Amino acid sequence: MTTIQTPTSPMAEHPPSSEQNRLPSLTTTVPEGHVPNGAHVDGEKDSSPAVASPAGATAPPDGSSKAFDDVLQSDIGVSTLLNRLKQSIASARDFTSFLKKRSSLEEENAQGLRKLCRSTHESVRRPENRQGSYAQQYDEITRIHERMAENGLQFSQSLHQMHEDLVEMTNNIERGRKQWKQSGLSAEKRVSDSELLMEKAKAKYDSLAEDYDRARTGDRQSGMKFGLKGPKSAAQHEEDLHRKVQAADTDYANKVQTARSQRRELLSTLRPQAVKALVDLIKECDSALTLQLQKFASFNEKLILSNGICVSPIKAQQPGSAQEPRSLREVIHSIDNERDLRSHIVGLSGKLPPKQSDIQYRQHPTLGGKQQTPPSANYPRQVSNPQSAPPPSFPSQLPQISQPTGMQHFSQPQDQRPGSGHRQGPEPDFAPQPQQPQQFSSIGSSGPPQLPPIQAAQIPRAQGTPPPTNGPPYPQDLPPLRPVFGVPLDTLFRRDASAVPMVVSQCLQAVDLYGLDVEGIYRLSGTGSHVNRIKAIFDNGSAPVDFRNPDDFMNDVNSVAGVLKQFFRDLPDPLLTSEHYAEFIEAAKLDDETIRRDSVHAIINSLPDPNYATLRALILHLHRVQEHSASNRMNAGNLAICFGPTLMGSNTGPNIADAGYQVTVVNSILHNTYQIFDDD
Repeated sequence: MTTIQTPTSPMAEHPPSSEQNRLPSLTTTVPEGHVPNGAHVDGEKDSSPAVASPAGATAPPDGSSKAFDDVLQSDIGVSTLLNRLKQSIASARDFTSFLKKRSSLEEENAQGLRKLCRSTHESVRRPENRQGSYAQQYDEITRIHERMAENGLQFSQSLHQMHEDLVEMTNNIERGRKQWKQSGLSAEKRVSDSELLMEKAKAKYDSLAEDYDRARTGDRQSGMKFGLKGPKSAAQHEEDLHRKVQAADTDYANKVQTARSQRRELLSTLRPQAVKALVDLIKECDSALTLQLQKFASFNEKLILSNGICVSPIKAQQPGSAQEPRSLREVIHSIDNERDLRSHIVGLSGKLPPKQSDIQYRQHPTLGGKQQTPPSANYPRQVSNPQSAPPPSFPSQLPQISQPTGMQHFSQPQDQRPGSGHRQGPEPDFAPQPQQPQQFSSIGSSGPPQLPPIQAAQIPRAQGTPPPTNGPPYPQDLPPLRPVFGVPLDTLFRRDASAVPMVVSQCLQAVDLYGLDVEGIYRLSGTGSHVNRIKAIFDNGSAPVDFRNPDDFMNDVNSVAGVLKQFFRDLPDPLLTSEHYAEFIEAAKLDDETIRRDSVHAIINSLPDPNYATLRALILHLHRVQEHSASNRMNAGNLAICFGPTLMGSNTGPNIADAGYQVTVVNSILHNTYQIFDDD
C-alpha cells in the first residue's frame, strides 16, 4: 500500500477566501501501484506558476503597498475596484450637475444685466432726464456693466463646455466599467463553479472509497448481495466497488486539474487584466474630475479679475497715455453738477421772452403841476405844458403799461366798451396838440377812458389791423389768463364746477378717438412745441377747445398724451394724494392679490371727490388703452410704469425702492378696474 497525496488547490501560495477554501489534504489508502490521474507522490514538488502583481497599482510611500496588493490580488479585488469606480463616476456626475446649474444661473444673470444696460442706455437719452456730464458718465457706467455681462456670458459658456466634457467622460467610464464588470466577475464565477464541482466529485470519491475499504477489510456479511442484475457474491461486490472508486478517483482528479488551471489563469491573466483596467478607469475618472475642478477655479479667478479690471482698470506704467480706461470711481467723480446746471440754463437762452419796458409812474398834471418825463421813457409821446392842458374834468394822460406785441390782439377787444372813445387810425404825430382834445374819450358810465395799448419804442397798431399770423394763437411766455397746470384739483373744481378738469376730459377724448391703436401711446414723447402750445390753449381759457377735431391739437396725439401726463405731474398734490401715499405703499407690499385689491379699493374710496372722479375717468380710459395692447404695445404693466410715479408723485416716497411699489399700485388698479369703479 502506498500513501497517495491528492492534489491540493494552488491557494496554498495565494490563500483563498473562507468560502472557497474547500480543498483540504486527503490521505487515502489505495491499491499498491495505483496512482490517480493528476495526483503526485509525496516528495514531488508542485510547480504552480507565481502570480504577478496587477499592473497599474503604484506603491505609496507609507509602506502600505503590500496590503494594497493583497487586497487587489484577492477574490474581493475586482468587486472592490468596481465599487470604487462607481463612487468616482457618481462624484463626477454630481459636479456635472453643479456645473450645469451654475452655468444656467450665470447666463440668466448676464442676460438680465445686458438687457438692463440696454434699457438704461435708452432711458438716459430721454429729454426728461439730465444731460451733460451726468448723461455721458452714466452712459459709460452702463458700458462697464455691459463688459461685465460679456464676462459673465463667457464664464457661463466655459462652464457649459466643462459640463459637456464631463458628461462625455462619465459615459465612457461607465461603459468601460460595465465591460470589465462582466468580464472580471464572469472569470471569478467560472473559477468558483469549477471548485464547487471539484468538491462534489471529492465527496463522491470519499464515499465510494469508504465503502470499498469496508468491503475489502473483511467487514463481510454472510449471504448474497442483491443488485439490479441479481444476487452478487462478496467478491463480485468488492470488485464492483473497486471499479467505482477508480472512476470516482479519475473524475475527482480531473476536476482538481480543471479548477487548478482556471485559478492559475485567473490569478496570472484575467484578474490582473481586470484589476489594471479598473484601476486605470478610476485614475482617468478622478484625474478628469480634478482637472475640471482646476479649470473651474481658473475660470472663477478669470471672471473676478475681468470684472475687477472693468471696475478698476490697471493703469499704464507711463501716466498720460492716450485712451487710458477709467475706473468706475473715476467715471462717477467726473460728473460735474454745477457745469450741468449752467449748461442747461444757458441752453435755454434762445427761448428768452422779449424784455418788457420799465414800469413808470406818471403824475397827473392837475396834482403835481408840470409832469417830468423820465429820460428812460421809450415812447415818443410828450407831456404838454400846464397852459395847454385840457380842462380838469378830462384827464390829459393816464398811467400806461407797455405790453409786448403778442398781447395786443387780446387787449384791443377789451377796449370796445359802450361809451368809450376809440382811435380811428394811426396818428402821424404824438406831439402835444391842445386844440384837439377829441383824441381823449369822455368819461361815461362804463368807467375811465380806454386807450389803445402802446408798445415800447413802437407806434401802436391801429384798431382793426389784423394780428400777425405767424405766432401761436395763445401767448406762451406770459402769465396765463386762466391757469390750469399746477393748480390743485379742488381749486379747479370750485372754479370750473367740473369734477373732472376740462384738460383731462379733452385729452382722454382725443386719445380715445385717435390714439388707441398708436404704438407706444403714453410712452413716446410728443413734440415739445406742440405740447407747449396745447398747454397755452388750456391755460388761457379752454371753453372753445374741442379735441374731436384733430386740427385743434396739430394732429399729434402723442403730444396730447404728454400734456395729460404733464398735468398730473404738475399737480401740487398728486392725484392719489400725499396723505394716502403710505397707505398705498403698504397695500402694494401685500402678497395676496385679493387682499391687495381690497385694500387699494378702500383707500381709493377715501379720496376727495375731485380726485376720485378724475382717477375713475383716467383708469377707465387706460383700461380701454390696454384692451388695444395688441396694436399699441401698451399692456397694463407698461401703463403702470408710465403712470405710477405720475399719479403718486415721483418725489413723495422716502426711498427709491418705492418706485416699484408705485407701479404695483397702478397695476393692481388697472387689473381690477371694474371691481373698483363702475362703468356707467
